[in-house]
Amino acid sequence: MRIGIVCPYSFDVPGGVQNHVRDLAETLIALGHHVSVLAPGDEESGEQPYVVPAGRAVPVPYNGSVARVSFGLISATRVRRWMAAGRFDVLHVHEPLIPSLSMLAVLSARGPVVATFHTAMTRSRALAAAQGLLQLVLEKITGRIAVSELARKVQVEHLGGSAWEIPNGVQVSRYRTAVPLPGWPGPGGTLGFLGRFTEPRKGFPFLLQAFATLARSRPDLRLLVAGPGDVDEVMADFPDISPYRDRIVFLGKVSEEDKARMLRSVDLYIAPNTGGESFGMILTEAMSAGTTVVASDLDAFRRVLDGGRAGALFPVGDSAALASTIGGLLDDPTRRAALAARATEVVAAYDWPVVAERVLEVYSTVIEVAGAVVEQPVP
Repeated sequence: MRIGIVCPYSFDVPGGVQNHVRDLAETLIALGHHVSVLAPGDEESGEQPYVVPAGRAVPVPYNGSVARVSFGLISATRVRRWMAAGRFDVLHVHEPLIPSLSMLAVLSARGPVVATFHTAMTRSRALAAAQGLLQLVLEKITGRIAVSELARKVQVEHLGGSAWEIPNGVQVSRYRTAVPLPGWPGPGGTLGFLGRFTEPRKGFPFLLQAFATLARSRPDLRLLVAGPGDVDEVMADFPDISPYRDRIVFLGKVSEEDKARMLRSVDLYIAPNTGGESFGMILTEAMSAGTTVVASDLDAFRRVLDGGRAGALFPVGDSAALASTIGGLLDDPTRRAALAARATEVVAAYDWPVVAERVLEVYSTVIEVAGAVVEQPVP
C-alpha cells in the first residue's frame, strides 16, 4: 500500500504527535508498505529519508503549548506537489483542524482521507472563528481515528461524527532493552521527568516542591530531567531547592535512544501534568521501560494506568500528596514491582505492531469506501 502521512508539527521539537507519526511510519515500512511523511522543516533538517520537509515552521500557541507549524500559499503548493508525486492509496493526516499542512492536505485531497485526532479540546477561539472552513475539512475526511476515549468524545459531541478509537503506540522492545545511563539509578532512589519543563501544564514545579520535601530526609535521592527549557529560569523560582541543586541533573534535549535509556535509569517516572492531555504517551514509554509510574489523576492518565493498578495516581497540583506517594513507593519495593508488572501487561496492547494492524484495517475500510486517490495535477 502507498501511504502518505502528514505531520502538522516540526520534528525539530519533540512531541507526542511527532513521535506517533515517526513510529507509525517506521512500523508500516517494516511491514512492507511504501510510506512518505510530509512535515514542516528545512532541507537540512537531517530527518529520516521517508520524511519530506515542507518548509520553515513558525511557532503558534496551541493547547497550552507552542506548536511549530507550516501554513500558507507556499506550503499549499508543496503539499499538492508531494501528493501528486506520491500517488498514495490513502492519505493519513494528523490534527487537521489546526492551520497546518494537515488542513491543507485535506483540502487538496481527491481520494480516501484518514484523520487522527490527538487532543481533547472542545472549543477555542480559532475553531469558532473558522467554523465554515472546518466543516469543509470535516466533510472531506473519509474516516476518523481518535487516540483516546476523550478525543473520541470530542468527535461525537462537538464535531458531528464518530471515530475509531485507536491508541498511541509505543515501541515496547526499544524501551525494554535499553541500557541505563552510567551511574544511574543509584542506591538512594532516582525520580525521572521528561518534557518541556518550563511549560505550566507539564507541572514540573510540583515535582520540584515534592523533591525538596523528600530530599531533606533522603540524602541520596536524585532527580533526572530530560527535555528542552531554561534551567536557570525554572530554578530561580524555587530558592528552597538550592541546597539540593547538585542532586538534580538536567540532560537537555535527548535523542530517542537516550530517552529510552533515561527511562531505564530511574526508579520512578513522575508525570505531574495539570491538564491538556488526551492520552499520555510518555506513560506508555515509561511502562515499556519497566519503570513504575506516578502520575497526576487526570482522566487520560487514569485510563492508561488501568485505574491506578498499573501506576500510582495523586491529586492534580498537590505537591504534598505527590511527595507522600513517592516516599511510600520508594520505601515499598514490593508494591513498585507489582505496579510495574501490571503495567507490562497493560502496555502490550499499545505495542506498535498491534496498533499498526488496527490502523491498516481503517485504511482498507476507507479505500473500499472512497476508491483510490486520483493523481493530483502539479501546479
